[in-house]
Amino acid sequence: MTRSRLYRSGVLERTDFPASEAAHHLADPSVTLWLDLDTPAPQDLAELATALGLHPLAVASVLDDDHQRPKLVHYDRHSFLAAYAVRVNSADGELTASELDAFVTDRVLITVHRNNTADIDALTARWDSTPELAKSGAGYLLHGLLDHLVDGHLDAVQVLDERIEELEDLVFADHVDPTDLQRRSLRLRKSLSRLRHLAVPMREIVGSLMRREMRSVDDSLLPYFQDVHDHVLRVTEWTESLRDLITTIRETQLTIQGNRLNTIMKKVTSWAAIIAVPTAITGFYGQNLPYPGFAQASGVWVSTLAILVISTTLYVLFKRRDWL
Repeated sequence: MTRSRLYRSGVLERTDFPASEAAHHLADPSVTLWLDLDTPAPQDLAELATALGLHPLAVASVLDDDHQRPKLVHYDRHSFLAAYAVRVNSADGELTASELDAFVTDRVLITVHRNNTADIDALTARWDSTPELAKSGAGYLLHGLLDHLVDGHLDAVQVLDERIEELEDLVFADHVDPTDLQRRSLRLRKSLSRLRHLAVPMREIVGSLMRREMRSVDDSLLPYFQDVHDHVLRVTEWTESLRDLITTIRETQLTIQGNRLNTIMKKVTSWAAIIAVPTAITGFYGQNLPYPGFAQASGVWVSTLAILVISTTLYVLFKRRDWL
């Protein structure tokens, strides 16, 4: 499946033409092309690489099923971008990432992904929202792609922030399952770590574009790439703060559990002390030796009174010290 766009002198002229026509259209220097390949066959990608002069190492990176880290590599005739689109399940905070690769020349942007995992409609809508930038050629297309991906990272960290706020409320709840709370904390921390690994390299990617390492990025696009760079920094800083917050929440949970256990132990110990009083007194009066009140009714009343007085005294004392 291939989607495509043809811009001539900054104006969208054609869409969804075959990728085999790309080389023919590029004969016109006023043309800028975008090709989107969803799970391309190796033979089709090899033919396109031959027609457009794509570097074999970049093509091999696309065909490799192993997930690679986000990067931007410059070759003689083009650059190769590896990045990730992310989504977060708002219910449980589970993060999923899908790789999106791109070949970038001064007049062509080729995006490659697998199994229709990229939201291409949202990407094209991003381009359509800024048609005045289309005259900047492939740099305009690349900006829209990076802006789309980084905004997805920003949306993901926003959802994770909301889930962490829910955890904060649960930490101080009276009735909460500590196992479930721990499971949710670890899942969110895993999602944040994954997002951080994908977002941090984007700083260098966008930064290299702003250093004019690519001929396709002209001066008019620099403020727009600066805006994307600011969003990248916001994502990375936000992610770091949320990872620290998750750690704090976990430590707070363990502290609260320890305090609650201490409170329970104080109460159990206090009640054990109170119960030990009648046990000791009745055990004393139950021995087969003469004592004051032995074999007399007065002994029963003395022992009962001693139990009541001492137990009540201990109860009042423990209550005042907040041990009960």
